[in-house]
Amino acid sequence: MSATTLANKRLLRTRTGKKEKKDKGKKDKGKKDKVKSSQIKQPDSQASASGPAYADGAPLDRITYCEAKLILKPDRFTSVQAFRDFGKIVKSTAKKVSVGFIEDREAELRPQVREIVFADTPDFRLYNNAFILRRRISYVDGFPVGDPEVVFKFRLADEQAATAVNVRPKIAGAYRIKFKAEVLPLKNEVGGYRILYSHNCQFGVSQMHDADKTSMATLVKVFPALAALQKSPDERVSLVNEGIVEEVPLPLGQLDFGKGLVGKCDMGLWRTRGEYKSLVGEFAFQVKFDRKEDVAEKQKKLVAQFYVTLQQEVQDWLALGVTKTGMVYRLKGNEPQSHE
Repeated sequence: MSATTLANKRLLRTRTGKKEKKDKGKKDKGKKDKVKSSQIKQPDSQASASGPAYADGAPLDRITYCEAKLILKPDRFTSVQAFRDFGKIVKSTAKKVSVGFIEDREAELRPQVREIVFADTPDFRLYNNAFILRRRISYVDGFPVGDPEVVFKFRLADEQAATAVNVRPKIAGAYRIKFKAEVLPLKNEVGGYRILYSHNCQFGVSQMHDADKTSMATLVKVFPALAALQKSPDERVSLVNEGIVEEVPLPLGQLDFGKGLVGKCDMGLWRTRGEYKSLVGEFAFQVKFDRKEDVAEKQKKLVAQFYVTLQQEVQDWLALGVTKTGMVYRLKGNEPQSHE
């Protein structure tokens, strides 16, 4: 069976294979600060008269996004022209597999700049248990603009476990839930893919009124899903590896897979602030739907075909087996246990 055929059958699937679950269980057994998935799920979900729901009565979230990413070696990205060169490959690949491509006018403008930081305990307890907490600030003409965005996510390869964790924050302000199937290449070879399920909430910093935002007690109050990870009432989180990431994004355009399945695609480079050490580049596209079951089989296959074909066209650019977040956690050579 070809890699493309295998990929077509796996895209947007709803379950993780039994073997994967078994292997994962063996790998994770005995980790010092590991919290079992059953411990995480029990306080979050319950059955209700109208169907499965979280403890607060909200219905279980369902996946409404598919985001496909290619993590790229950073050495090629020495100027914005590299983004545009990659964009030409994206456009030609789309044409090759009969996917529509609409170029974004902003692709010819200067890239924006955003600042990203991650927060965690000194022993990386959040990340080791599949949680990610980050803040992002946008800059225009050298100055921060808008409300800094907080993103809290639970991400791993088990869709059922990702669904069971309630990521809703306990804040008075507004927030947004985004549940994604994140598609990445296989860790060791080109031509296939794996899926991580990313259950996210995001909100502006101004919506969180607690004064002490780095206290673990505050975070547990705002994000009850973290309660099982707190060891003491006075512990705090800090910047992961003291790292501040500068993100340089550039929109490329839109990919049209037919039947209304259209998604934006863009490029980006992550580098450290101060040293300007390039970490990784990234190409990504994202499509949205009400229910993944409603996406036509032809469109699923076309998304998979485009993604696998693009990997083959740019295989010299690819950095396999890594994620952007993972690179930040490894800035000082650490190897935290991750679920990625």
